[in-house]
Amino acid sequence: MENNLNKETATASNGNTAFPGQVHDLPGGGIVISSFNEIINWARSNSLWPLTFATSCCGIEMMSVASSKYDFSRFGFEVARATPRQADVIIIAGTIVNKMAPVLKRLYDQMADPKYVVAMGACAISGGPFFYNTYSVVKGADHVIPVDVYIPGCPPRPEALLHALITLQQKIKSGLTREQIRAEKMQS
Repeated sequence: MENNLNKETATASNGNTAFPGQVHDLPGGGIVISSFNEIINWARSNSLWPLTFATSCCGIEMMSVASSKYDFSRFGFEVARATPRQADVIIIAGTIVNKMAPVLKRLYDQMADPKYVVAMGACAISGGPFFYNTYSVVKGADHVIPVDVYIPGCPPRPEALLHALITLQQKIKSGLTREQIRAEKMQS
């Protein structure tokens, strides 16, 4: 019975190993063997607190991810925050205009390290299909702050946001920094 419990806790809902390590059963209890960095990255990836930055129609899709149908709290994104000092991932959902870019940069700077960025929708990625050649629209969030995960679409479905957040969790669990990931992409 106890062995089955350990196997159940070691497997996540998506089939990947949830806990990075081995549990050795002893008569008085269990001993966990793992590296400290793996445990920290595992805990960090499963307790992301998103900062909402919804400016356009993508915000509606982002709100629906928190509803009972999609329920992103199942994946460790329970606490959506309205203050940058309590958040670790900012979800940019919508158009960024030039007047808003310094505000976005300030919010990003106020977030504690490590911090992550998700750009949701065509407007956040490239300026959008409707406003692309407009003088007032930033041609993508990566012109203001570094972006970790992009979600294409206009607007993207709630499932796409869930997929992006799970992808971000996998990046965090791997322990690679943003610079190391970019260096790997340049080599391949």
